[in-house]
Amino acid sequence: MDEEGKYQAVTSRDARFDGEFFFAVVTTGIYCRPSCPAVTPKRENVRFYPTAAAAQGNGFRACRRCRPDAVPGSADWNARADVVGRAMRMIGDGIVDREGVPGLAGRLGYSTRQVQRQLTGELGAGPVALARAQRAHTARVLLQTTGLPVTEIAFASGFASVRQFNDTIRQIYARTPSLLRTESGKARKRTGPAPAAGIPLRLAYRGAYAAAEVFDLLADETVPRVEEVAGERGARTYRRTLRLPYGTGIAAVDETPHPGWLDARIHLTDLRDLTTAVQRLRRLLDLDADPYAVDERLAADPALAPLVAARPGLRSPGAADPDEFAVRALVGRSAAAGLVEAYGKLLDQPCGALTHVFPEPGALTGAEDPALRALAAALADGVVHLGPGADRDEAERALRALPGLTARTAALIRMRALGDPDVAPDGEEGTAGAARWRPWRSYAVRHLWTAAYDRAGRRP
Repeated sequence: MDEEGKYQAVTSRDARFDGEFFFAVVTTGIYCRPSCPAVTPKRENVRFYPTAAAAQGNGFRACRRCRPDAVPGSADWNARADVVGRAMRMIGDGIVDREGVPGLAGRLGYSTRQVQRQLTGELGAGPVALARAQRAHTARVLLQTTGLPVTEIAFASGFASVRQFNDTIRQIYARTPSLLRTESGKARKRTGPAPAAGIPLRLAYRGAYAAAEVFDLLADETVPRVEEVAGERGARTYRRTLRLPYGTGIAAVDETPHPGWLDARIHLTDLRDLTTAVQRLRRLLDLDADPYAVDERLAADPALAPLVAARPGLRSPGAADPDEFAVRALVGRSAAAGLVEAYGKLLDQPCGALTHVFPEPGALTGAEDPALRALAAALADGVVHLGPGADRDEAERALRALPGLTARTAALIRMRALGDPDVAPDGEEGTAGAARWRPWRSYAVRHLWTAAYDRAGRRP
């Protein structure tokens, strides 16, 4: 879109573009999402930015009415396989907070200067500014949903100091942290740890969201002790354990969607893991997808058009833990349950039926199955890398080279663990019709599989 097209989207308050770009108003010093309900500003007063961080870097503060920092992420970051796309996925996972820009650059195989130049040139902000915008959003969530002390929130959000935290909140929200908390009307009087029920969150998405089909898949893949789905279809809750950089967590997501978000709760042993935990849930539930673009493309195929019409907003779920999914894809659900029993780590505080986190690859290198041993060793040694910034082509080649791992399993891992939206059916590039579905072949596969299982009278 050129700037005139973007302004038309702002004029029509088109929610399809929330998160795809932001607009700022020079007369007010505020930046917004395209669907902001405020009066549309004059064209000459509007500036456009590709990211919230770019708007913040140019001196604009977040609109308190439309909360542009809370929009879904751009679908481009999942679709793109280049350095910028990989970097954005890693920044979302908290790599810059944990390892700094040198750590990000090292994982990408570039110098820090090259990474800075590419991100700034395309996104209007470097890795530090992008991570800073993410930290500010995490801080706002904690300020407005918990009663944690402000000092604790500062470090839990990833800030290096309380002063840096205070300065950032004032710049982005034009409020002190205490005032931001008070104005929310949700501040809690308690000053202890996060409540046992977890931190309440709204996981935003754009467009239609076929929640029932996503939860059907999650329910049929559930591995006991690590996951559970409770309730009746249409009102279910999915719960699972998470292994995170600083500790463990338990996440719960409700199936019933609200207009634009799903309700979730996350309980963490270390609050520094909040950003990472949220991003992994978003990847699992495919919340940053662009269903408008996907449905438009796939509906152009006569064979898929009825399926798209029957299930608008069908998603291609990812994985909360890529290494875990790779193991589960290889061995199957029943064997995965046995691995949890034999090798899984017991939670310090089990919660109902959730008692373990899935075993790390290193714990499985002594398993009896030779194919599992080979995969576990490759994951543990870094021969196969499935993290958020992984090179998908390289990862698939490494997977296909492992003994006992078929091309179809490698393709499934690429689709789910690596979150690739454009994987051909069964991993075969020449599949009839698949070229017409680019760049959304994973969604076409999901439509075909869901329809086939529905006809058979059972879930996938």
